[in-house]
Amino acid sequence: MEIKVQQTYRERALEQLLEDAEKIAQLIKVQMDHLTMPQCPLYEEVLDTQMYGLSREIDFAVKLDLIDSEVGKEILTRLEQEMNALHELYMKK
Repeated sequence: MEIKVQQTYRERALEQLLEDAEKIAQLIKVQMDHLTMPQCPLYEEVLDTQMYGLSREIDFAVKLDLIDSEVGKEILTRLEQEMNALHELYMKK
């Protein structure tokens, strides 16, 4: 495969993962804005499902050598930090 094409695939894979991570971040932000109870089963199920799906996407991209595993870990860590911030905000409420 041409180097230029490979780079394009890598860039597109990273863009897609970041877009998917942003969608999850938006779910978290909506919860923060409304301070809806994070222990709500529906909230937890949706967020857990989204996080699991993203982690599988990241694993797949790493296996195809489209992204570095450290980049994938950073994406997940950032989202986990946002989830923790939501829980802390709710507990202070």
